[in-house]
Amino acid sequence: MAKQKSIKKNFIMNVILTMSSFIFPLITFPYVSRILLPTGTGKVSFATSFVSYFTLLAQLGIPTYGIRACAKVRDNKEELTRTAHELLFINFIMTIISYALFVATVLLVPKIRAEKSLYFIVSFNIILTALGLDWLYKALEQYTYITVRSIVFKFIALLGMFLLIHKESDYVIYGGLVIFAGCASHVFNLINAHRFIGIRPVGKYNYKRHIKAVGVFFAMACATTIYTHLDTVMLGFIKTDADVGYYNAAVKIKTILVSVVTSLGAVLLPRASYYIERNMIQEFKRISSKALNFVFMISCPLFIYFILFAKQGILFLSGDAYDGAIIPMQIIMPTLLFIGITNILGIQILVPLGREKMVLYSEIAGAVVDLILNSLLIPKFASSGAAIGTLVAEIVVFLVQLYALKGEIKEAFQSISYVKIISGSILAALASCCVVFIPLGDQMNTTLHSFIILMISALIFFGVYGAVLLIMKEKFALEMVNMVLKKKTKNVRD
Repeated sequence: MAKQKSIKKNFIMNVILTMSSFIFPLITFPYVSRILLPTGTGKVSFATSFVSYFTLLAQLGIPTYGIRACAKVRDNKEELTRTAHELLFINFIMTIISYALFVATVLLVPKIRAEKSLYFIVSFNIILTALGLDWLYKALEQYTYITVRSIVFKFIALLGMFLLIHKESDYVIYGGLVIFAGCASHVFNLINAHRFIGIRPVGKYNYKRHIKAVGVFFAMACATTIYTHLDTVMLGFIKTDADVGYYNAAVKIKTILVSVVTSLGAVLLPRASYYIERNMIQEFKRISSKALNFVFMISCPLFIYFILFAKQGILFLSGDAYDGAIIPMQIIMPTLLFIGITNILGIQILVPLGREKMVLYSEIAGAVVDLILNSLLIPKFASSGAAIGTLVAEIVVFLVQLYALKGEIKEAFQSISYVKIISGSILAALASCCVVFIPLGDQMNTTLHSFIILMISALIFFGVYGAVLLIMKEKFALEMVNMVLKKKTKNVRD
């Protein structure tokens, strides 16, 4: 492998990227949610979820397939160029078809047509994502570029939110800024692509070779998008924009935390594909085991903490108007663990092994379960019903993938420090629960009170958790501490 990137460096870059994804909504959402209220944030959440289906059609499974396809040929510039050109052309054709269908839908569906300005602004996601070539940059492990680019545009969008959003009717501007933060940088991806692939045609194109695999990945993406966005879309059609707003507040926190849990797996897919292509099975097993242990070690304390302090989390991030989001958040928090595991089992293990059909079957099962439960529970329980449907769907996806890998993944699951992680989580929970009884004065506003509770409880919870892992000599925790200490020692010497 020419100039093989360091997994540690890629991981650090992805952690920084994840932290930016964490900090951006942490700063903006408390401000935006109090101005737009549940109805305004609900409108934008429904619009982005609705448009995601058309973005899905335009992408046709290329975001995941493209990483694998380009990673396999990244040492051969001509073949890499040919592969990238073929996928970009397929992407371009599907974007035209998808956008035509989107325009027709806006004109024909009354609920969508009533907010057509918002939907057309949010629909830029379809076009900009097609131009992004993110799959190429990830295949080449260009995580430093991806991170810097993302942070710059998030910062611009952050300023825009404080400067432009001042009243409840500004939800259309908010929708535009959300798309800008996530997709505007894709234009620079296209401009910058000449550094890695040729711009001129290389000839001997073979589009057909991608169709079968792209079809499978598209079906996988369909199933995933259906059950990850179906709850919001069904809430919007069955209940009210306010119900969508409550649910969005809960999902916003979950999404931030999921990005933390899956941060390591995201940088391992191109490396895993490379190892499989070169039959380096032991290396493949090693990084898979490490990734699973990381997911358990990070996700367990996170979901337990945010179940315990869901009220303070919602009140701090969203305000008093979002009381209806507390129970949905508590219900949906365990999905952090299941999403983290399936991200490893599916995207990092099954996909590089060429068994993406099993990922597809698992996601179809999850989508069917989610559709059935949402239909039964949303009319009666609104956002809490949607949260239950999502939780059960993620469990189903996990069980199907676990069954598919039951023989091959047994050793990796046995290597996880269950007793140490669970013991640390329980002791941390017991130690932090007393924080809610600390008297902070009746004159303190809800936001400040919630923030102080969160800060104190988080320091106690994660401090105790980390201490327990180190005392019990949990291997991965010790490795991370040693890595930090070595880096500090090196910096002091330098």
